[in-house]
Amino acid sequence: MGRTYFVEEAVGQYLSDLSTKLKPYVTGLLIGQCSPQRDYVIRAVRTPPKEEQKEDGISPSKLASIDEEWITTHATQVSRMLPGGLLVLGVFIIATPELSKDSQSALRKLIFSMEKSLTKRRLWKPAEEEVSDRAALQICSATKKVVCRTYDVQDSKSSAKPADWKYQSALSASWLALDCTVNVNIHIPLLATSLNHDLEKNTKNGLNRWSKQIEDSVFLINGQVKDDDTELLEGQKKLRGNTQSSTQFSDVKVLTQLSQGSSLRSTATVQVCSGSINLKGAVKCRAYIHNNKPKVKEAIQALKRDIINTLSDRCELLFEDLIINEGPHKKNFEREYHVLPQRLFVPVAGSSVMLSDYKFGDEATGEIQERFVEMLDQSVQAEDIHIAEEMNTECVHRMGSVNSDDSLSSSSEHQNQLTKTTLLLKLQQNMGVVIAAAVAVFASIFSFNYFSD
Repeated sequence: MGRTYFVEEAVGQYLSDLSTKLKPYVTGLLIGQCSPQRDYVIRAVRTPPKEEQKEDGISPSKLASIDEEWITTHATQVSRMLPGGLLVLGVFIIATPELSKDSQSALRKLIFSMEKSLTKRRLWKPAEEEVSDRAALQICSATKKVVCRTYDVQDSKSSAKPADWKYQSALSASWLALDCTVNVNIHIPLLATSLNHDLEKNTKNGLNRWSKQIEDSVFLINGQVKDDDTELLEGQKKLRGNTQSSTQFSDVKVLTQLSQGSSLRSTATVQVCSGSINLKGAVKCRAYIHNNKPKVKEAIQALKRDIINTLSDRCELLFEDLIINEGPHKKNFEREYHVLPQRLFVPVAGSSVMLSDYKFGDEATGEIQERFVEMLDQSVQAEDIHIAEEMNTECVHRMGSVNSDDSLSSSSEHQNQLTKTTLLLKLQQNMGVVIAAAVAVFASIFSFNYFSD
């Protein structure tokens, strides 16, 4: 028996509009959520036209001209803009009858290419019972006939399976949200034996180790530890018959284990290091889950992945920004400060779900609005952009010997601000609850230090 996709009615209208405007074909992504029982599609996004297509106003006429790399890159960019619980769960193509016969093979190729690219970036591993089917939606622009099939991306030889495609109004109008703020303090030593202190590579290695800590953490939902197989809404009132968008929020606390359990043998290794990378601060994390009797383990898994993704994505964005603005050689920079982008959220019309993005300090609101139009084909009003109250991340690379006093000394105004930041974070570690109120006030500070001898 094939899978069933429940689809937001607005998605159907969007696809219908595309079929009348763009010919002979148009491709795009399907965004939503997978669950053991059923899958949900809450957004469809067309592939943005390339620059030459914008200038000429001409679309390619043959499916052979589909740019696999361009579509895969688009999927990567969009995946960064999705909070926990949402993913790119398929691709679609709207084509004329003449091109329809070749559409399915083109979709299959895109699905496997896209999944390979997205998997490469992930710092988490899928669960054994996780849904690995991805949707391939084909629509005839003339007859409007819809054909939905799925492919198992864990099996490279997978053949198409039929799937049901059902529209539903107010599908995500009352989805559940889980919010948490995670304090991050990652120390990444740079071995003296390493010939190349590539900042990006070393940071990713450190994040890999940290992600395993997050996977093993204990999650308190509204102050309680809940059994994985219990319903998330157990003991809570569920919103029924609601067609207006409203969100039920759950406050989550993340408890990270300080050490391995006593039953496991641990060893310490002494290594000579020539420097270190420090990533400190607090990140705002959010996950959404469907309201069809979701299990606790589904919700926690979605939030864990958002915690890991949001920090990893911001580091990637910094390195990409450095390469674009300063050249590849800056991947091994000397003494510099770099602020990682802040997280922001934007509402989706008719839905309780908000999409996410990241903003560098020098980015104007107009740039964020342009990005939403290009990546998600969505117009955003300036007042609808909600900056998350979280700490920024700064990167410091220091040559020569480093001690705690040196790391706080500076003559410039910017470095003096970092001094206050570092002291604040240090005081937070020493004073605990007493400083918590001050941290909330200075929630726009996040320190990322890179020291090298």
